[in-house]
Amino acid sequence: MTETLEPRVRESADHSGRNTAVLVAFTAATNLADGVLKVALPLIATTLTTSPALVSGVLTTLMLPWLFTALHVGVLVDRGDRRKLLWLANFVRVAMVGGLLAAVLTGTLTLPMIYASGIILGVAEVIALTAAAALLPSVVSGPKRERANSWLTGAETVCNEFIGPFLGGLLVAAGAGIVLGTTAITYAITAATLVFLIGRFRVPRVLGPGGVEEARPAVHAQIAEGLRYLWDQRVLRVMTVLVTALNSLWGAWLALMPLFATTAMGVDKAVYGLLVGALGAGGTIGALLVATCNRLFGRRQVMLGNIFLTGTMVATPALTTNAWVVAAGAFLGGLGSGLWVVNSRTVSQTLVSTAMMGRYSATARLFGWGAVPLGAFLSGLLAEWAGTQVAFAAFTVIALTVVVPFLRVYSRPVAADMERRIASGAEPTAAAQ
Repeated sequence: MTETLEPRVRESADHSGRNTAVLVAFTAATNLADGVLKVALPLIATTLTTSPALVSGVLTTLMLPWLFTALHVGVLVDRGDRRKLLWLANFVRVAMVGGLLAAVLTGTLTLPMIYASGIILGVAEVIALTAAAALLPSVVSGPKRERANSWLTGAETVCNEFIGPFLGGLLVAAGAGIVLGTTAITYAITAATLVFLIGRFRVPRVLGPGGVEEARPAVHAQIAEGLRYLWDQRVLRVMTVLVTALNSLWGAWLALMPLFATTAMGVDKAVYGLLVGALGAGGTIGALLVATCNRLFGRRQVMLGNIFLTGTMVATPALTTNAWVVAAGAFLGGLGSGLWVVNSRTVSQTLVSTAMMGRYSATARLFGWGAVPLGAFLSGLLAEWAGTQVAFAAFTVIALTVVVPFLRVYSRPVAADMERRIASGAEPTAAAQ
């Protein structure tokens, strides 16, 4: 490696509160804009085509960059200034949304323009989320990261899954120009908040003889290094496998529930909206209660509980068509997700060095987020062949398969050592990983 691991700067401990507030404000505002766009762009597309496939393609363009750019972005984040990368991502967002706004105002907007903008906005999202994940451990001290992660997760959930989509629907009703203009302004203003961060925003380089910086390895060599790193760390590897399995359940639920709810369950679109809202409500409450749950039950038990809570999300529609029971299952699935996200971020920030955080985050998200469309695809095939409730039941079984690996690898001694490291803010060591 060309980088050397240095102790995280003392300024981060002195200014953790301020940095947390800045990151929460940035996260809340950008996720609000992201939530608005993810609803608004497909709705705007419906004014240009009546094809369901073409409209659904808008969201596909927003997600594709994770499959094709995540690993390279991880290297970029580990090489560059992470705050500047966040500025770059927001600049790209402003430019793309501004371009769409100009096309709307001049009456020249086309579906290919939306697709192209969606892909570029997706790349900007990959850069922003990967850089933000790598930045937090550098500017917030170890003992205070759990609280910071709780607030960040809550901000993401509330703004991206609740307020953003709601505002997106309202603003689109008011006019495409209004929603695009408002979103562009939000991205632009949000970038200014990062000026108030205090700390080190890039990985220090190793100096060779004569004070000359050593040459970096090739990009693909660093990508391979990141993949090997994840594979070699047992706790991180099992956590990634667990998230990949559980995210496939989310993909199955989101893919099967619209038709299942409106046919087998016999609910209207408004009630279906409440079912989806139950996911976000659970996630928000989980993020807010994680510290209390960890104190009462222990982090290991809380993380284990997420497996069963997520399994409940797909188990309830496998057993019943009662809307209240299915909504309760969705709430529990969201609750487990909120608890898991906060704890997994805290654990990974304790185990992963600053020099590797960008590549680790990108690689883990590549597997985890890639499981969502895979779960959606496989659940659709299974539902077509054996029925929707059988498909839900099959994905419930998938959740149970990761229980034993998690308990064996994240054992009680490992969990106890983890709590000591989190409390002390200690740097990663090979033995602890």
